[in-house]
Amino acid sequence: MKKLIFLIAIISISSFSLAQDTIKPGTNQSTDPNLVPSLQLINRIPIQVLEEFSVASDRIYTSYPREGKSVLIISAEEMKNTSAVSISEILVQYAGIDIRQRGPNGVQADVGIRGSTFDQVLVLINGVRMSDPQTGHHSLNIPVDISAIDRIEVIKGAGARVYGQNALAGVINIITKNPKDTFVSIKAVGGDFNLSDVTVAAGFKGKNSSNLISINNGASQGYKFNTDYNITNAFISSEIKLSGYDNEPKINVTLENANGLKPITEWKTKLTLMGGFTERKFGANGFYSSPLFKDQYEEIQTSVASAKLSFFKSYNTKFNVSAYWRRNQDEYVFLRFQPEVFRNMHINNTGGVNFNMKNNNKLGQTGFGIDISQVWIQSNNLGKRERKIQTAFLEHRFNFFKNRLAVTPGVQASYFSDFDGVILPGIDLNYRVNNDINLFANAGYTYRIPTYTDLFYVGRTNIGNPNLNPEIALSYEAGARFYNRNITLQASYFVREGNNIIDWTRPDASSPWQPNNLIKLNTSGVDFDGQVKIPWTKWVSRIGFGYTFLDQATTVDNGLLSLYALENLKNQVTSLIVFKYHENISHSFNYRYSDRVNLDDYSILDTKLSYNNGKLLVYGEISNLLDQKYQETDLVIMPGRWFRIGVGYTFTKK
Repeated sequence: MKKLIFLIAIISISSFSLAQDTIKPGTNQSTDPNLVPSLQLINRIPIQVLEEFSVASDRIYTSYPREGKSVLIISAEEMKNTSAVSISEILVQYAGIDIRQRGPNGVQADVGIRGSTFDQVLVLINGVRMSDPQTGHHSLNIPVDISAIDRIEVIKGAGARVYGQNALAGVINIITKNPKDTFVSIKAVGGDFNLSDVTVAAGFKGKNSSNLISINNGASQGYKFNTDYNITNAFISSEIKLSGYDNEPKINVTLENANGLKPITEWKTKLTLMGGFTERKFGANGFYSSPLFKDQYEEIQTSVASAKLSFFKSYNTKFNVSAYWRRNQDEYVFLRFQPEVFRNMHINNTGGVNFNMKNNNKLGQTGFGIDISQVWIQSNNLGKRERKIQTAFLEHRFNFFKNRLAVTPGVQASYFSDFDGVILPGIDLNYRVNNDINLFANAGYTYRIPTYTDLFYVGRTNIGNPNLNPEIALSYEAGARFYNRNITLQASYFVREGNNIIDWTRPDASSPWQPNNLIKLNTSGVDFDGQVKIPWTKWVSRIGFGYTFLDQATTVDNGLLSLYALENLKNQVTSLIVFKYHENISHSFNYRYSDRVNLDDYSILDTKLSYNNGKLLVYGEISNLLDQKYQETDLVIMPGRWFRIGVGYTFTKK
């Protein structure tokens, strides 16, 4: 395996040596039209273009319309129109994303994509992995208040070829804001069940730096016995331009008059820093094991830090070197006021370094990366363990038929110190029919190794299995995308053929749950997303809608009880409508219908009325307006109607 990784590095370096200036002679135009204009002229000149962006990644540049995968972009504007106070409450509004919450306001939530378990989805913050070696239950312990988020990017489908293990069913990348101005903002929220939530954020914009700080605390006495919580988030990020930016032209041009400008060949360097901390203390009434156990309690602390040094040369070449660290501490007690009866304490650390390179050359665009990481865990239940992981990926995009067809094959190779190595090939395709319509398809192998909880946990009603094998699946999909300034439509058909899929099962209600490798678990379905901005009407400004249908088939005996993998949503409908009563007054309604295979179906309607003039924000919101009784897992009944009111103010210095 180590020889294979070395071979991939040699191949990538060879392709890098083919690099040449892909500017047409006498112009500044790229021979690669797949790059959106803002990327064609990156680090050179600002340019007036259609509202379009690249999916954030350290891999190959790809504009959103030309992605070879099903991609969902949740913008900050869309988040403002929801009654959500947590990331999980935002994600639950979108079809294809399955959020199973235990308790309110994101206290504890699991995320699946297209029928997956929570361990099969990779969550990132600005590209930094938040996956937890102990359990995927901690993936959404995100130390960022939603007011500090610029957008959330969701790849629905195979992501392991580029992002590595844990991305078996999809990837969620949370992108935080990069302040354009200096500002200070304060927001306070109050509501039912003694809810309080206070956020203070500040941005500092200098000549060569941009900095963001956000601190948030939310608490409630809970909507029933032992569901109180207290959550604190702190986050800081900085982007520092080190060299090569002083000569950047300060002019605006359009595509038509951009010809003739000389590209800047000087290397530019940039340092990006990020740090975050979240502490969650909450009563866990019936969260685990059984609804009968009402006195459970949990405290979690999650820290993350990263530093990335990036190098650019015009837009032709970019590479970066980064280091990252994540720590998670999880304390669980079975009886809140008698911790001596049963207590778990898990502390794990993940540290790593990676290198990524992107290069335009005469053969197209090449992406290459290496990641080396190590995991340590100390636990009174799981023991003291560690794991070393080495990963390398290589991909290249070719263009055919006058650049209408983009074909991107790639491969990832991974080595684990406690499991066999694995090679994951895959391919993405995108065909540009015209400026608005693209057809896409992809296929690839995905992979996940068991968590330490899967392998070694010993509890009152749960027993791990040290003989588990890694999960592996072949995923493929085909779809179409329509994209312009006001309309985004996307539809796809997808299949995931899973082998050795891990699920906690038991033959009857009196037996303990234990993870086993299901012989086969195949998932297929259709997925549809749409967003329409309506600037030509007076009263309605935006409409959103989505639908996902899933069909799962397994060779496991139907009498076997499933805790996670066989509890997918069969039908899921989401919709949004935003009314604009005045330039500064908006009123939104979010509706979702969920039909889970083993639970009663339900419909949830949320609404939010807000006034926002750019400085002053005042709003009222009601979640679960119809007071529906529902469960997102088979353990916890979720809150009924919940009213909140908030006020905020932003001081800005241009």
